Amino acid sequence: MILLKPDYAFEREHGAPQARVCGIDEAGRGPLAGPVVAAAVILDMENCPEGLDDSKKLDEAKREALFAELSTRAEIGVGIASIDEIEELNILWATMLAMSRACAALENPPGFALIDGNRVPKLDCPARAIIGGDARVLSISAASIIAKVTRDRIMNELAAAHPGYGWETNRGYGTPEHLDALNRLGVTPHHRKSFAPIRNMLSPAIPE
Repeated sequence: MILLKPDYAFEREHGAPQARVCGIDEAGRGPLAGPVVAAAVILDMENCPEGLDDSKKLDEAKREALFAELSTRAEIGVGIASIDEIEELNILWATMLAMSRACAALENPPGFALIDGNRVPKLDCPARAIIGGDARVLSISAASIIAKVTRDRIMNELAAAHPGYGWETNRGYGTPEHLDALNRLGVTPHHRKSFAPIRNMLSPAIPE
């Protein structure tokens, strides 16, 4: 079995390195708590960290190391959509908003954007969605690492403020530990009340 690694082919197809091509990815669509975070990254292929890959394939230590390298060797923008925005817009459109903010946060605007997934957010530049892009496109891999580490750090801070839910390890996902804590400790302001487990807890079904 051949394990494919992300490369720079998609960026070159759209004019890089002469053109400014960014990769955009998000972290935190599925959890029951916490914001959704997106990152936009423009790589310098003459000064690119080795080992970039889909953040889900990397352990925490490797993600942190690559985050540190990217922070000094790439152009980075980060966008966040809050709990209130997730509740108001729904998680899909809150994710699109976070991606738009990440792209807008780049110090200089890109000429083209490569987006992980099957949908393009509203941007001020042309863009292309690539399914599985975090494992295929180097700049999207980099964005996945920035988004994941940024969100993990946010969840660590929330875990310190709201102990008992295990957010420092489950990152807000609906693990047995998290669900048990919800039953014992209740719902916090950082829980997504529109997500089924929380919604059902707040408004249990009336038995027939």
